[in-house]
Amino acid sequence: MHRTTRIKITELNPHLMCALCGGYFIDATTIVECLHSFCKTCIVRYLETNKYCPMCDVQVHKTRPLLSIRSDKTLQDIVYKLVPGLFKDEMKRRRDFYAAYPMAEVPNGSNEARGEVCEQEKGGLAEDEIVSLSIEFYEGSREEKKAAVENGELEKEKQNGLRFLRCPAAMTVMHLAKFLRNKMDVPSKYKVEVLYGDEPLKEYYTLMDIAYIYPWRRNGPLPLKYRVQPACKRLKLAPLPPSEGTNTSGASECESLSDKAHSPATLPATSSSLPSPATPSHGSPSSTTTGSGTALNGTSNCHPLPPRCRKTTVNGSVGGALS
Repeated sequence: MHRTTRIKITELNPHLMCALCGGYFIDATTIVECLHSFCKTCIVRYLETNKYCPMCDVQVHKTRPLLSIRSDKTLQDIVYKLVPGLFKDEMKRRRDFYAAYPMAEVPNGSNEARGEVCEQEKGGLAEDEIVSLSIEFYEGSREEKKAAVENGELEKEKQNGLRFLRCPAAMTVMHLAKFLRNKMDVPSKYKVEVLYGDEPLKEYYTLMDIAYIYPWRRNGPLPLKYRVQPACKRLKLAPLPPSEGTNTSGASECESLSDKAHSPATLPATSSSLPSPATPSHGSPSSTTTGSGTALNGTSNCHPLPPRCRKTTVNGSVGGALS
């Protein structure tokens, strides 16, 4: 799986803006000799009086430089997809121009040149546009399917059923997953993951992002899938503040009873010795430690408690049994 990194549009501006007008490419046109791109109107007007590239000074053509430039539809589509609202604004400017000058000649006579192509026909999406999508259970391999049935505890007809939704293009995958969770009453210990094909989608992806990233040509509902998996939650243990004589063992929250190192009044430091009836059998499975982390006498005179127990602090000056 490749790692997706989000970058700002300003970092891509040098590759999306025309060096002649300082704006985003409109009808991007590339010089064949050096592959530098400009707006079509900008480079045509420039080559009327110059025969060299305005960026690298390479000679475009000796006599007819307009023969060495080509329209770059791919670059223009990228600009329209990356810059929100650019295509819509450009189509509006063209419609307003030809409405004000109805006798003006339309280049190539295309609908896009007249500004009569909507953003939906171009393949782009607006944030407020409604997107039709289909959602179904992700079958996967036989092992994955069996695990999903056991872990998800969903009915078979819900897994294989195909559902259709109409959602705003600005809706994120996270919101879609929450909708599926509430619709199917999925327990909180499981997570709902949305996929396009076999690839899991990032939670911050919007439907507009999916339409631009993946090969969906709007010839039908946006095909999405989902699966239910156990949510892996990591146990985070907050570190205890260091203090002298405190048991710092992180394996258990039970209190431990340590032997005094140099006092003859302490209990025998043998693993077979039993605690007295007045002595509570507190301890942890790990060896008893001091604040510096070294074991005393090499053995522990402790017995493990049940999983739930009260946590106390043992001062370093305590020696012998606790009453």
